Amino acid sequence: MAKLDFVDTHVHFYDMQHPELFYWGGQPGVHRTDLDMQIQKLAERNYIAEDYIAETRNANVTKAVHVQAATGTKDPVKETEWLQEAADRTGFPHGIVAYADLRGPGAQEVLERHLEYPNMRGIRGPSSGDILVTPDYHRGFALLERYNLVPSMGVPWPDMEKLRDLAATFPNIVIVVGISATFPAESPRERSEEYFAKWQRGMAIAAEADNIRCKISGLGMRDNNWTVDSIRPYVLHCIETFGADRCFFGTNWPVDWLWSSYDAVVDAYTEIIAGSSGEEQAAMFSKNAEAIYNI
Repeated sequence: MAKLDFVDTHVHFYDMQHPELFYWGGQPGVHRTDLDMQIQKLAERNYIAEDYIAETRNANVTKAVHVQAATGTKDPVKETEWLQEAADRTGFPHGIVAYADLRGPGAQEVLERHLEYPNMRGIRGPSSGDILVTPDYHRGFALLERYNLVPSMGVPWPDMEKLRDLAATFPNIVIVVGISATFPAESPRERSEEYFAKWQRGMAIAAEADNIRCKISGLGMRDNNWTVDSIRPYVLHCIETFGADRCFFGTNWPVDWLWSSYDAVVDAYTEIIAGSSGEEQAAMFSKNAEAIYNI
């Protein structure tokens, strides 16, 4: 059976020797959690576009979206510049989700500098808790509609009402919320029935806003010994709640390499959605992401 075309919407490239880019709390004085310490294993090597292309050669990856990795970098536009050079050289990444703090007085300038690079598609930055209701954040968030940028939101389940209300305030902005990704706040933090029920309610609240999309990615970060059966309830709940037309997949690669192979992640997604129609499978594996990120 032929593999589905796969658009990976959550990848990270990094060069530990780059003089202006710093990764995973790489700057002195940054507190490291246990998860941060695990991720520090990634710093033992570089992972650039050519590495990703080679590693994913059997997974039928057609396109990829890079999400900010240089978390300790003073000027976030430097990462966008570096990624655009990679895209010009290799074709990957096709889309760039860069960092910007939308609350700051310089947010517009940062966005405009990011947009000097043609593969720029979206923004992630501080986006949880009371930040979501502050006037400064709303002022910066409004710029995303002007510049046609997609926000990637790290919102834990207790804040989903705030996210839903933000989406209602800005109905013309397509918002991506992650079921799981590189920030621990986005990951399901427990594997108890009680937590799962709370998380389910939170995701259902987010789904009430038609302009919110669900990215399913990085489930190994809080379930290091995951199996298809252990992640299946999370994946299926997202699809059942948002609908196949509002969900898409990512791998959080190479962070999730710490706990599995790339093919294992893609094969797990394939198995979990095997009961969906061919049209729905294609939508979740590639077409939804292509439309959202215009790639």
